[in-house]
Amino acid sequence: MLFNRAKSIESNIDKYLENILKSSLIFKVGLNEYFDGKFDEFEQRSLEIQKLESESDEIRREIKYKLYKELLIPDARGDVLGLLETLDTVIDTAEMVMIRFSIEKPTIWPELKNDFIELTDASTKCVEELISAARAFFREISKVADCLVKVHFWEHEADEIEERIMRKAFEGDFIDKLSHKVHMRYFAERISLLADEAEDVADRLDIYTIKRSI
Repeated sequence: MLFNRAKSIESNIDKYLENILKSSLIFKVGLNEYFDGKFDEFEQRSLEIQKLESESDEIRREIKYKLYKELLIPDARGDVLGLLETLDTVIDTAEMVMIRFSIEKPTIWPELKNDFIELTDASTKCVEELISAARAFFREISKVADCLVKVHFWEHEADEIEERIMRKAFEGDFIDKLSHKVHMRYFAERISLLADEAEDVADRLDIYTIKRSI
């Protein structure tokens, strides 16, 4: 561990990563409930993510304070802060997508339901592998690269499913109105954005890992 003398920092980072992972799982369960028409359950999941996001902001601020107070390795401190800040975009994105669904209440056509489920699954798997990579960065840096390969794999899968949804929506004849086709395109992009954000963090994490390995 980077924090051989600062166990409180280690504990806070574990909690922070756990919250991001939990938010992606709630995101997946919540959207699947939405796709199944369980809107009350979905709204509850949305509130759960908002609560996690607020809690994670508090943890991140506490980590930042303790890093400057207790950690004696300036380079490592900067990398850790950079990683935590970029990881925050992941949970922010999950919260934002859930809120958009809650506000706009898009109709998910039966012809696209399984595709949206697959897209949600790929995006959340991307986050799961990112969290594994982040944990490896702090504990066993040699395993980071393997986890990052999986992040890129699932992000690519999400891109392909996103394109499939858009093609079905615009080329099929089951949606009459252009506005509804655009709605499907928009929400496919929003769900896929979670994978995009995870990949962006993975790219940053790759750089931090190279720095620690030199």
